[in-house]
Amino acid sequence: MTQRPLRSVWDALTSLKLTIVCLALLMVLVIACTLAQTTMGTLGAVNAYIRSFLVWWDVPGTAWRIPVAPGGGLVGLVLTVNLVAAQARRLELSWRKAGLWIVHAGLILLFAGEFVTSFFQKETQLTIEQGQTLNYVESPRDLELAVIDVTDPAHDEVYAVPEARLARGGEVALPGSPVTLRVKGYLENAELANRGPSDPPSPANMGVGAMVSVRPLPPIASDEQLNRRAAFVEPVAGGRSYGTWLVSNALGAPQSFIHEGRTYVLSMRPQRQYLPYAITLKKFSHDVYPGTEIPKNFSSLVHLSNPSRGEERDVLIYMNQPLRYAGKAFYQASFGKGDTLSVLQVVENPGWLLPYISCVLVAAGLVLHFVVALRRSARRRQSAALLEAA
Repeated sequence: MTQRPLRSVWDALTSLKLTIVCLALLMVLVIACTLAQTTMGTLGAVNAYIRSFLVWWDVPGTAWRIPVAPGGGLVGLVLTVNLVAAQARRLELSWRKAGLWIVHAGLILLFAGEFVTSFFQKETQLTIEQGQTLNYVESPRDLELAVIDVTDPAHDEVYAVPEARLARGGEVALPGSPVTLRVKGYLENAELANRGPSDPPSPANMGVGAMVSVRPLPPIASDEQLNRRAAFVEPVAGGRSYGTWLVSNALGAPQSFIHEGRTYVLSMRPQRQYLPYAITLKKFSHDVYPGTEIPKNFSSLVHLSNPSRGEERDVLIYMNQPLRYAGKAFYQASFGKGDTLSVLQVVENPGWLLPYISCVLVAAGLVLHFVVALRRSARRRQSAALLEAA
């Protein structure tokens, strides 16, 4: 009685029908993801359909979200379990099936690589001008509120609050500083304009925000545009309030306050990740084909400086030739400012080797299986020839 349900589950997990259903669902998800990119953008659609366990539907006019289909993560997980179980049940453990074992291992590794990429890959950018030296990369989409103590002209003390923390509101203490931020409002996207006589009073009473009207807008899903985030924060230090400030990535004017002789600057900027080494852009090259404006090559000659390793060397980064260093890959991505600025896409993916290993395993497995099958066929023909000769 107790073995029958387990047997049914085992039969289902090893079923070829389950394999076909999973592959069909993956195809449907890829098509849905492709169509959704027109409204959600590439990154949003991939996250919603491929890199999720469930596909959610936002009920119009409500705050409800209902799961309507399995996402790529769940389908991939089921397919991986199915392949492993089917291999354990059906493939005999012999040298004749070694090729198929290797092929299955390669496919499983391919799915595992996608899981690692989905959950652990981080993409940032290094936007750098010729002659500039930077020791940080920035997120192209996530922001942070940086409270920077600029009192010492030789060194800045930076206290960063991630955008996601601002969205939760409440009080945010800045460890290592006497400042606490009271978050009084947060807008994922907003339109900022000079405040007119008919506009309602601004929640901000300090800085340029007191002269700015803020109107909430729906979030932007396009990959080419960024939301203009806005937040109202009240710095408090030593029991004293320094008023309410508007902070936004759409504000260019610097804002600061002074507490006990120390100057603190408020800046909403792309989220930064500081590196234990520095990169200097020595030269950016934008080559075109002779007599045309058609791009031929983009390249960045950078100098890598890592005192902790004693490294001082020049590296040329160009199309399909990234700099791989300390777990990060720096790809040539874009440029600007009259070919004096280079934008490097920085990818940190602990599983970047897995797809290559997977492809090698699948290819090796297929070749091995072909060779084994060829030898068996040759032996059968040889035996048949001997029988006819006898």
